[in-house]
Amino acid sequence: MQPLHILFLIIGYFSVLIFISYITGKKADNTTFFKANNSSPWYLVAFGMIGASLSGVTFISVPGWVENQSMGYMQIVLGYVLGYAFIGLVLLPLYYRLNLTSIYTYLGKRFGNYSYKTGASYFLLSRTIGAALRLYLVAKVLQLLIFDEYGVPFEVTAILTILLIWFYTFKGGIKTIVWTDTLQTLFMLIAVGVSIYSIADEMQISNLFSYVADSELSKTFFFDDYKSGSYFWKQFFTGTFIAIAMTGLDQDMMQKNLTCRNLKDAQKNMFWFTIVLVIVNFFFLALGVLLTDYAQRKGIEAKGDLLFPTIATRGTLGIATAIFFLLGLIAAAYSSADSALTSLTTSFSIDILEIDKRENHTSKEKSRKKIHILFSIILIITILAVKYYNPSQNVINDIFKFAGYTYGPLLGLYTFGLFTKRQVKDKIVPIICILSPFLTYFTNSLSINYLGFDFGHLVILINGFYTFLGLTIFIQHNSNTSTT
Repeated sequence: MQPLHILFLIIGYFSVLIFISYITGKKADNTTFFKANNSSPWYLVAFGMIGASLSGVTFISVPGWVENQSMGYMQIVLGYVLGYAFIGLVLLPLYYRLNLTSIYTYLGKRFGNYSYKTGASYFLLSRTIGAALRLYLVAKVLQLLIFDEYGVPFEVTAILTILLIWFYTFKGGIKTIVWTDTLQTLFMLIAVGVSIYSIADEMQISNLFSYVADSELSKTFFFDDYKSGSYFWKQFFTGTFIAIAMTGLDQDMMQKNLTCRNLKDAQKNMFWFTIVLVIVNFFFLALGVLLTDYAQRKGIEAKGDLLFPTIATRGTLGIATAIFFLLGLIAAAYSSADSALTSLTTSFSIDILEIDKRENHTSKEKSRKKIHILFSIILIITILAVKYYNPSQNVINDIFKFAGYTYGPLLGLYTFGLFTKRQVKDKIVPIICILSPFLTYFTNSLSINYLGFDFGHLVILINGFYTFLGLTIFIQHNSNTSTT
């Protein structure tokens, strides 16, 4: 495809999203922006969450991971199932019982204001960096496919990427996103299906499942070396705790669940979302096997994150594959990024500035819109910082690595709050949560250097443990039990 054709495709795609924004944003206020007036159908939330969970990183990185890691990523995915069960059975009932807009309000009720602000701040840091990594990958691909041809600098590409998100989310917020994410998830799944069909047809594969099962890249479970980062139980429990932390303790993902009409609908959403997500991830890995074999046969040198984009757009698989790849890539990227921008706006508005406590409705609206613009600018700056940080060939690995250090304190805080009845010295909590990631880093480094044991992505559990231990040490005696 020519860059001009791709540009027209993007313009057409975003015209549809802006039209949806116009329809869903009518008579929108802060309640609409933050909670969609608690009117979202659960099945739309479940379907849309698939795209938000996978994102452009999964769309590109998971297939590119297969060459080096085989289908070992499925070990993490299976761990997700246990994590999502915990979210549906433990966290969602808590959030609905307390009628939360921001899930970090729980920390304020349970421990106090310092804990509340600390939890929200860690989310803001985690989601900003995570969203920037995801958007950086997509901006890099768009730069390669379109904007390099016209001499447009990467900085302009980054600005356009965020500007488009801001344009269709600034009014309707989460209500708009529930609907746009549904459309974007559909495009993403169609793109994967079309890509698998095209490659299988080109390689004359009659039975996809037999082909994948017979491939040397189909190895899924790794029990050989417990010191390795790919060891099954490390990966499985990594998936479990990442699911709890990056979904259940994440305002971005939970904000969608909290727009459902009631708890029962939210739990149905989590149940069906889990089943579909496991199936979809399997097909992403199967696509990775096909892409790797296809590249070897055709002498294509692309690796990692550039494997899928290179094969899909170079023309050998046909124009339909290229079109659906681009639609799928954009859809996967923006279904994650748009909700990130909205949840960052929500958390900063509610948790940091506490605009919900103001009486003046007009003042609330103005503040929320200013914050929305502020975080758009912050995301642009962070994307450019990521460019100079120069992440690895596989961005999903960088995201999990970073998440282990930033979501770990949240995991420790919520675990202590849910499973103990004790109160802590609230003013000490920020110090504990700052020290825990550093202790985790040194622990993992010492383990690697002296024991040859790499905790891998399981550092999130070590981080949570240090936070929990710190809270246990600084228990406040003779205090009343807080909300649990």
